Amino acid sequence: MAVNVEIAVVLGRSTLPMQQLLRMGRGAVIPLDASVNEEVWILANNHPVARGEIQINDEKISIAVTRAADVYDYMAGAS
Repeated sequence: MAVNVEIAVVLGRSTLPMQQLLRMGRGAVIPLDASVNEEVWILANNHPVARGEIQINDEKISIAVTRAADVYDYMAGAS
């Protein structure tokens, strides 16, 4: 009756050279390939299951599920 599922939300992706990644320190900013109102990926155990949008209410951030995920779009790096 109890199954653990890890849920993750992918806001965007970025490609960086290893040298640049190693030079990053606290407060470094990594640019993503996503825009402000773009849908996010919702993953269950690292498998895309849905798309959603970020909602901010007071000081809480949540994700509203908007549609099912297309696994092929996720693997292709679609945003």
